[in-house]
Amino acid sequence: MREQLLISVLSDLNNTSPDITASAVISMDGLPLATLLPSHLNADRVGAMSATLLALGTRAVHELACGELDQVMVKGEHGYVLLSQAGNKAVLALMAKESSKLGLILLDAKRASRHIADIL
Repeated sequence: MREQLLISVLSDLNNTSPDITASAVISMDGLPLATLLPSHLNADRVGAMSATLLALGTRAVHELACGELDQVMVKGEHGYVLLSQAGNKAVLALMAKESSKLGLILLDAKRASRHIADIL
């Protein structure tokens, strides 16, 4: 039941922009709770990498006295990996094309993260 609700949130998010190529809800310890990923991406790998990035981001903001972690963004040659905190139990991970309208995607991700936090 909960997984279906999370997949519904991910589906709504993916449908807001054709530039979002994948999305997932990942637990704080790296377990995929719900995913909408293309077949070439492994959900367990996405979960593990997301948890690692989240841990590094959390440590960085605390060590540098920047408050609580809100988002992590990694830009590659062909796109972005975005992590957005979804309450204290999960993180929203999404992949977007390099040509994305990043401001709109970040806004939609923030909204989806709040919805995910409510579900969990």
